[in-house]
Amino acid sequence: MNCRSAPRSLSTSQRKDVPAGGGERRWWNQTRGRGRGKSHVRQVKGDIKPEQHEEESTPRGTCQTMCPAVELQKREAQNRLHRFEMLAGTEKDRRPRVDPMRAVKEYSRPAAGKNATYSADLRPPVVLLKTVHYLIDEVAASPHLCPWTEVYSFVFDRLRSVKQDMIIQRMHGPDCVAILERTVRFLIYASYRLCGEPLRLYDPCINDTHLQENLSWLLDCYAHGTEPHPHEGEFQALGLLYNLGSSRAMQHIMEQPTQLRRSPAVALALSINRAFLERNPVRLLQYASRLTFLQGCALHRHLMASRKDLLLIYSHGYNSKNCRFPLDRLSKLLSLDNSLTTTLCQTYGLEVNQENQVVFSKAAFSEPEQGKLRCALYHDIVEETQKDLTVGNIVNGSS
Repeated sequence: MNCRSAPRSLSTSQRKDVPAGGGERRWWNQTRGRGRGKSHVRQVKGDIKPEQHEEESTPRGTCQTMCPAVELQKREAQNRLHRFEMLAGTEKDRRPRVDPMRAVKEYSRPAAGKNATYSADLRPPVVLLKTVHYLIDEVAASPHLCPWTEVYSFVFDRLRSVKQDMIIQRMHGPDCVAILERTVRFLIYASYRLCGEPLRLYDPCINDTHLQENLSWLLDCYAHGTEPHPHEGEFQALGLLYNLGSSRAMQHIMEQPTQLRRSPAVALALSINRAFLERNPVRLLQYASRLTFLQGCALHRHLMASRKDLLLIYSHGYNSKNCRFPLDRLSKLLSLDNSLTTTLCQTYGLEVNQENQVVFSKAAFSEPEQGKLRCALYHDIVEETQKDLTVGNIVNGSS
């Protein structure tokens, strides 16, 4: 009998970016397995405890800068510096010089025969946290660096490198949680801000893959940590809102302590999820208006489906030649202004007459052509809660 398993099919995000965190996961699983095997042998021999051996075999970073010196020299010599890392005044030189205070270690894919565990190339937890603060406060939140698609690309890559160092060192504890919380907030915010951007500038599938991985790791830290986590309710709610309708996300929430489930953020997320499962778009959109800005960013990718459901249900419920529905009333239900409501109705084949009345018809309702419906045009319900929040406020959790 042939024991070789058939090759698995790859998702869209995996085909476009094969590592997409997979390289780190494979490395982590392999080293974790090797660690267990060696620990078991030691335990049988009675030499040392398994935990002690695991700690001794785990690499510990000694690099005290955001980018190792060897990489700095190499990338400067190969002219591979990002413009955000160049020394001011040398950007137009044939070979720009590096600014050590702005350079950040870039992500490199794990490769066969490549040793990624040199202590001098790994940053310890305190340096990794400092690096994340720099990426958020000085790069992502900078009003002078643009376009933001390039800012996102730079920060995304450098956060991925931070994650790689964390995995190699099997990082845990408060610093690990602080880094993961900021990473998850950044990726959720990016999924909203860059919605609708060309695929060459922003790939939502790759962003989603890394967001899910970081969120899963963060929730695992909450589950196995002993110290209190003041932001746990926030991220439990964000996880459910982002994965609305997921039975796995719902089961995870229901397994949490009663006190956590009854916290305002989680209780509201559960109500929205219930409305989504019951296919009650009116109630869902009403609850959505009570969300914070970042919660709205997590939910926003489900809003178009809810608005479509509302129009479809009303097209059947008010399907009559003599029935007219006030545009103002429908706009309030959809949490849109009149002009956007009119555009949305027409996109789905529904008529809005000159008296600002919607003519619902189940025969007229139709799916729009691909690419005609742009989610970014209908972000009103989220934008209203942003107000004067900066990127730094949003990602650092001070909103």
